[in-house]
Amino acid sequence: MRDLIGNMAPSLLSLQRWKARIVLWVAGVLVGVAAFLFARLADLAQSGLHRLLLHSVLWPLLLAPVGFLAIVWVTRRYFRGAEGSGIPQTIHALQSDGEDSAPLLMRGRTAVARVLLAGAGLFCGGSIGREGPTVHVGAAIAYSLARWIPHPELAAQRRLLILAGGAAGVAAAFNAPLAGIVFGIEELGRSFEERASGLTLTSVVLAGMVAIALAGDYSYFGQPVLAADAHRLSLGTFTLALACGLFGGLFSRVLLASVRGLPSVAGRLQQHRIWFALTCGLVVACAGLLSGGLTYGTGYAEAKSIIESNTQLPWAYALARAVATLATYLSGVPCGLFAPSLSAGAGLGQLVANLMGESSSVPFAILGMCGLLAAVTQAPLTSLVIVMEMTAQHLMVFPLMVTVIIATTVSKLLSQPLYRTLAERYA
Repeated sequence: MRDLIGNMAPSLLSLQRWKARIVLWVAGVLVGVAAFLFARLADLAQSGLHRLLLHSVLWPLLLAPVGFLAIVWVTRRYFRGAEGSGIPQTIHALQSDGEDSAPLLMRGRTAVARVLLAGAGLFCGGSIGREGPTVHVGAAIAYSLARWIPHPELAAQRRLLILAGGAAGVAAAFNAPLAGIVFGIEELGRSFEERASGLTLTSVVLAGMVAIALAGDYSYFGQPVLAADAHRLSLGTFTLALACGLFGGLFSRVLLASVRGLPSVAGRLQQHRIWFALTCGLVVACAGLLSGGLTYGTGYAEAKSIIESNTQLPWAYALARAVATLATYLSGVPCGLFAPSLSAGAGLGQLVANLMGESSSVPFAILGMCGLLAAVTQAPLTSLVIVMEMTAQHLMVFPLMVTVIIATTVSKLLSQPLYRTLAERYA
């Protein structure tokens, strides 16, 4: 016992360890603040677009093509590494053993530019989620603070800080601390260590506390009231899980194939990134016009309308949202995939519920969000915890588990893991 106390004392009193802890605490606080500011910027951008749409629904035909062209030009000219989701960049930085491209991808100015450019993309009508960019911002904040940690442990501590910062980004973006921890384990750090779990937990808690202090404690999609039998399995549950797996797996496969290079005329246009971005913006604008403006923005409002008030969206909403999201991502505009996937999943769940003759589509919308996110990311635990925390529907845990297992299994038959495959591009 004396030996144990003697071993613990140097650890607790070690100046180097306390420096590392303080750096981590500061990073967690800053990630929470950054997530809050990004959320407010996203709200302002979407409200600005909505005000323009009140004057004319044709505004996106100008804003999206020209705006995407300008955003991609700025990104490629000044902020390399800010394009796309941000999660692949974070994964690559975690896997990097040397000093190759990680410093470029984790630069503070790149993270700040990602937030501002993603906000501009939302104003132009892009289908953009906040979570991927927030993960990148969190990782970049933690990485930039790594210079203050003790040098003997610099390389290992830097990777742990990136992991903790990225996980804190998810927690702050969704107000879902458990989801942040699970995301850090499942997606960012496949080779997870006990030491990393403590660092991640601390940063996630701090980021979540700051986000709650600034934005208030809330469930992302409210607390929908469900029927007593909503937690039971049915034929519709299995049908929806299979549909989510097929839809999400095909989405990931098409996205990965398109990133590698489109065929024929589209492929030649893709080589000219600026003009390709203009074309993608035109696709996004057309998807918005055809859907009555439902595919603009994060998709949060559309998903919440289904879950809280059982609003009936057009049957093709999920497909239109997927097309808009795919075009936004391929354009090179900084964007995330989580929120659009959740929104498309809610639309897919509602469609299946209507086809199966279910009395209420709300439980199926929740299952669809969980299943489609799991199929796109192939991260079933993260998807399960995110949806449970965002809807406060812990009684649905069993059908949610069945849905994510089936959806992820089907998706793996159709596509490689999305984020890890995208991360290989930066090697």
